[in-house]
Amino acid sequence: MQLYPKLILDALAQVRYPGTGKNLVEANMVEDDLRIDGMKVSFSLLFPKLPDPFQKSVEKAAEAAIHTYVDKSVEVTVKAKSQMAAPPEPDKLLAGVKNIVAVSSGKGGVGKSTVAANLAVALARAGYKVGLLDADIFGPSVPKMFHLEHEQIFAIDKDGRQLIVPAEKYGVRILSIGFFVNPTTATLWRGGMASNALKQLISDADWGELDYLILDTPPGTSDIHLTLLQTLAITGAVIVSTPQQVALADARKGIDMYQNEKVGVPILGLVENMAWFTPAELPENRYFLFGRDGVKHLAEEMQVPLLAQIPIVESICDSGDKGEPVALHAGSPDTLAFQALAAAVVEETERRNRELAPTEIVKVSK
Repeated sequence: MQLYPKLILDALAQVRYPGTGKNLVEANMVEDDLRIDGMKVSFSLLFPKLPDPFQKSVEKAAEAAIHTYVDKSVEVTVKAKSQMAAPPEPDKLLAGVKNIVAVSSGKGGVGKSTVAANLAVALARAGYKVGLLDADIFGPSVPKMFHLEHEQIFAIDKDGRQLIVPAEKYGVRILSIGFFVNPTTATLWRGGMASNALKQLISDADWGELDYLILDTPPGTSDIHLTLLQTLAITGAVIVSTPQQVALADARKGIDMYQNEKVGVPILGLVENMAWFTPAELPENRYFLFGRDGVKHLAEEMQVPLLAQIPIVESICDSGDKGEPVALHAGSPDTLAFQALAAAVVEETERRNRELAPTEIVKVSK
């Protein structure tokens, strides 16, 4: 019997892929590497991704179809491939992003996410192309701060890969694990699961061209920070703290993490959040609830810039709860503080890029 490609393809057209209900030929799952050598046939099947739950059953069905519709004596070799293109190499990730800025804090509750969200909005309003990645896998708050709790995220096919399309609001492209999990239940993941989820938000997303990608990192130092450092060449870090001594002690640890000789991420500067309380009815008054100039003194001690001192103002909290970062509003003292922070981050980033070599991804030791 003489075998020829159409005979094989006609047989494979009798097999359906359960994932779509289409036959293998109609679904373009038969790779163009079909080879015939006498009574030997070899070809590859393209699955949406590997591992695929239907892979083994479809391979057996393809072999059975050839034996049924062609000849029982045909020797069939089937290989499985993924339709998804391989992700880019780590040093080629986010090639369209000029600067990656990590906003970090040594401890929780100091307003790091509020600072990150308002910094992103202030940069966007200053005319920069900005992205915001909520890297706090276990406590994502960015969806709430942008009133995107029910945002439906979708993917597009680009360059042979399925890429997640970030949400966009107030001129900021936004991704958060909060878009993919139930907001009312705890995220109970082991470290490896959390790290893999974060990698997907980085490498499998269509971030496009950005001047700044702001990373809202979890508080403290953890597996998530290590994942970021091993995945991205971070341009610089912004450390957020309140003026009180217990927060400053943890801020020192955060600074040390980035300045560690094995990491080498420059500190762009410190932000003193909740620097003082100013009541709305007495806008000229300042009440130093958590101590005075604690972060300012730490910046002098560590020889890094003090980027901004952000007061406690009721409108900052209210705006965040409403999903409208206060940096959107013109003229108020708190808005001006975040505009000044954005300008300082731009200045320090440009200075860092002039004076220092690009950051290198932290290598994994085995």
